[in-house]
Amino acid sequence: MENRRCNVCGKEKKDSKYKNQNKRTCVKCETIWWRQILRKLVQERRLTPIERLSNRLGYMGSSFLMISPYLLPFDGLGAYTYLIGAILSTPQVWVSKHWNIVVLNVNLLVGYGIYIYKMTTG
Repeated sequence: MENRRCNVCGKEKKDSKYKNQNKRTCVKCETIWWRQILRKLVQERRLTPIERLSNRLGYMGSSFLMISPYLLPFDGLGAYTYLIGAILSTPQVWVSKHWNIVVLNVNLLVGYGIYIYKMTTG
């Protein structure tokens, strides 16, 4: 029988004091009431296909938004990349229900839409 060291209390304990072979926390440390509450608060779940797609679009949109200020001096190219970035990052914040960022993206779309309109017409 082999002993293992618990990663919470740091004590050497027999293998029978652990739930399974892969566990590093002993049963006694796992059953502390406040630790159980913390485990209930953190829930592991798989992302739905919509969430995965919106996350990928959000990353791409964020990269467009990051490079946009550097592209503004080049005949307003940055304004177009701002619009593309806002369009691509909106699904991510819509799915995750971050409404304040949705409002910011709409504001970005309206503001740079007006900027491009004025740039092309005047």
